[in-house]
Amino acid sequence: VQLVESGGGLVQPGGSLTLSCAATRTGFIIDVMGWYRQAPGNQRELVASSGTAGDMKYSDSVQGSVQGRFIISADYAKNTVNLHMNNLKPEDTGVYYCNVVARRYGRSRLQYFWGQGTQVTVSS
Repeated sequence: VQLVESGGGLVQPGGSLTLSCAATRTGFIIDVMGWYRQAPGNQRELVASSGTAGDMKYSDSVQGSVQGRFIISADYAKNTVNLHMNNLKPEDTGVYYCNVVARRYGRSRLQYFWGQGTQVTVSS
């Protein structure tokens, strides 16, 4: 599985950004698509994820809650996942990574794949 991200950049507090990720999955079934964030000096942690059943999860521990500000949208027909970020705060600054959990056809072992990361900086 290969992941290509786009959409990061510099934005002022209160602004919005949308991150996009496209996956190529030859020979794999994707079970979960999501976004992680790594702030300077911190570990990488979940921001939001979306499963094939439409079950979505938002982290409430990522430098303050993103619930109500961030919206994840996944399209499993197109193998894309977007993260719409609104009312951005300086603490949202970090490198955002697209993540896919997938398994080979006929296999049950889950594998984790990562994008290259895209920088989001929230600053005035």
